[in-house]
Amino acid sequence: MPTPRPDVLDFLATRRSRPAKTLGLPVPDRADLIPMLEMAARSPDHGKLEPWRFVVLERGALVRLADAIPSHAAGLDAESVAKAQKQFADAHLAVAVIEVQRPSHKVPPIEQTYSAGAVCLALLNAALASGWGANWLSGWASHDTGFAAAALGLAPNERVAGLIHIGTETSAPPERPRPDIAAITTWLPE
Repeated sequence: MPTPRPDVLDFLATRRSRPAKTLGLPVPDRADLIPMLEMAARSPDHGKLEPWRFVVLERGALVRLADAIPSHAAGLDAESVAKAQKQFADAHLAVAVIEVQRPSHKVPPIEQTYSAGAVCLALLNAALASGWGANWLSGWASHDTGFAAAALGLAPNERVAGLIHIGTETSAPPERPRPDIAAITTWLPE
């Protein structure tokens, strides 16, 4: 019979991302952040490829990213540009989880993508469980290959899986509606 972990189950049953715009100072320092990165790196990784890496974006880097947005925003409306700039300009700390597609005859690219997504969620949960507020964001800039290459130094086989913003929660978000499990679950008979 399994031994339940009520504390972990309670955390998972009640976890809630904190909107990035409500995250303030202080933010984790390197000594606080390293254990969270280590926890995230324990995510499922078929073939032990490590198809991801981390880029820690501290305040100065985030300001530089915000300033670089307009030069990659050709054809976008002013509101989209301003929203992308604000995501970086208002942040104090974010971790870019970078998906790294590795050649493998055993592990297809989609499984490497899923692994990078698992790392994003694991880092988000590690930050929340450590007492920080955290949010997983993306947006057009993080998916723009020109911006990602110029601003984050990404190689052609890399892309941003997510930006995990971490900081001190300044206001608690209200609970939001959750999926109706009965409506999205199919049971196949034995």
